[in-house]
Amino acid sequence: MRLRALGLIGVMAAWCFATGVQGQTAAPVDNQPVPVLKVNARAVVVDVVVTRENGEAVTSLHKGNFKVMEEGKEQSIDFFEEHTAKTMPPGALPPMPKMPPDVYTNVPPVPESDSVNVLLLDSLNTPVQDQSYVHKQIMDFLKTMEPGTRTAIFLLGSKLRFVQGFTTDTSVLRAALNDKKNGPKTEILLRTRSDNEEDVRQMSSMTTIDGHETAGLGAIMAANRESLQFDYSRRIEMTLEALDYLARYLGGVPGRKNLIWFASSFPVTVFPNDGQMVTLNNDLLVPAREIKTTADLLTVSKVAVYPISAGGMMNDHWLEADQGLSGRESGLAQGRSLMGDAAGRTDNMAAMEQLASDTGGKAFFNTNDLNKSIKRAIDDGANYYTLAYTPTNGKLDGFYRRIEVKVSATGKYKLAYRHGYNADDMKTAEAMPQSDPLRPLLKFGLPDSTQLLYAVRVAPAAQQPAPNAIRAGKNPALTGPVTRYALDFMIRWTDVAFDLRPDGTHHGRIQMALQAYDRDGKAVNWEGGSMDMNVKPDTWTAIQKSGIPAHMEVDLPNEEIYLNTGVYDWGSNKAGTMEIPLSPSNAATGQSAPPTPGAK
Repeated sequence: MRLRALGLIGVMAAWCFATGVQGQTAAPVDNQPVPVLKVNARAVVVDVVVTRENGEAVTSLHKGNFKVMEEGKEQSIDFFEEHTAKTMPPGALPPMPKMPPDVYTNVPPVPESDSVNVLLLDSLNTPVQDQSYVHKQIMDFLKTMEPGTRTAIFLLGSKLRFVQGFTTDTSVLRAALNDKKNGPKTEILLRTRSDNEEDVRQMSSMTTIDGHETAGLGAIMAANRESLQFDYSRRIEMTLEALDYLARYLGGVPGRKNLIWFASSFPVTVFPNDGQMVTLNNDLLVPAREIKTTADLLTVSKVAVYPISAGGMMNDHWLEADQGLSGRESGLAQGRSLMGDAAGRTDNMAAMEQLASDTGGKAFFNTNDLNKSIKRAIDDGANYYTLAYTPTNGKLDGFYRRIEVKVSATGKYKLAYRHGYNADDMKTAEAMPQSDPLRPLLKFGLPDSTQLLYAVRVAPAAQQPAPNAIRAGKNPALTGPVTRYALDFMIRWTDVAFDLRPDGTHHGRIQMALQAYDRDGKAVNWEGGSMDMNVKPDTWTAIQKSGIPAHMEVDLPNEEIYLNTGVYDWGSNKAGTMEIPLSPSNAATGQSAPPTPGAK
């Protein structure tokens, strides 16, 4: 993928100095179209981490050492590959080629190699004091991180925020994390299930003299239970949404992705068991289809989750001095607090273990040495075996398929791998809402999606609009001085699903969209639409050499702007997005005055 991606950049660089996209031509093709037989085969890819009891990686195993079972039936391994950790001296990773002026690309800046790591700092599910502790531990880790370790950083609060893209430069990572805007935050922390249940238990002890519960207290408790359900449901939805965006962002990055997730509580599971499904359905916490979509996206993008508890050692809060326990009720209150703490810790550890097991990662909790936990997670995910098989049951019925992997070799080994998948059509699983597939991906501050790769040149249009001209874009309320920007796209043709028609033409359909925001995240203009392509043989040859061209224009205010661009392929349900910062200096040529009111 690295070579193909660099090829796209090379073509884009040459194209930028050409006369324009529309002027490209190619020699006609004399060959007549030939019949094509299409065969769809679904491969299941499983990454397996094999370690000894002390956590040391087991290397040099062979295909014959592995046995894969799906729903108890042995499967034939079609593909086998070993991946081992590679160390690089500082500066050994070549930088991406320098782009021409005004040209941007969503090609991920990582080479085709073993694995990459994402540090996810979660303030939605973590109190501020734990965030500060995690921040310090990560900074300590980055000071001694092994050279060549490819790492990116994201923050999860009220939404997912991009901090730093993949790099091996620890100084860049430290600088990004030390930026004040990326420090610990006091988010609107939604209450956990255990927090609210403790509130209910405390209120239940507030009875009248004769021991009977008052009607008012009962109403308060009922309202608190409703608040619990709402808070817990919102946390689940927001966390699932963030995981969806991350999976899409990582979709174009080759190899294994290790998602190292720091939080005090983990409210989601991607493959819920029967009991958990009953709870989700009965409490109406979150639609099952949302969980299934997240699971499928993580599966397709090969993301292994490594949950790390941000709370460090798990102590009993009833021993803390600020609990204010006294008098004859202190013993009862202490007992309830102790049981509540124990239940909360047990639930959280079980959630972490399940999340890690379901995705092929490992959980780390009840330790103050988060620095060591990060290193162990990265080392664990750097040495693995990739197995692929075509399941004997090829039905895409949507049911969960259980996977079991065994190793026949001398010694006692521990295996970590994805223990199953949903037999969904991945096109359906990855599909965006059919009305506007790109809108959810173009929100302000979200990471780029790299399932579909493209490059775009963004520059002021040669011909600026007259003062009373209709604005380019779909915001009818846009006023004030603007600059009209021309955007010329070049899309990697191999990422788009084309159908070969009997007349020799290739048919495809893509969606294009722009969403522009000011520095405060307010949408200032937007544009988009579908592009149906019926490509003749001679044009098809040109597309295979350069890519798919597209052109859009939009008027933007003369201020600091964040322009989110997106391309979506209706055939494969793949999406690519990219955020492009624009400053007034970008609009050096051509400025127009505000339009005349009522002008057409």
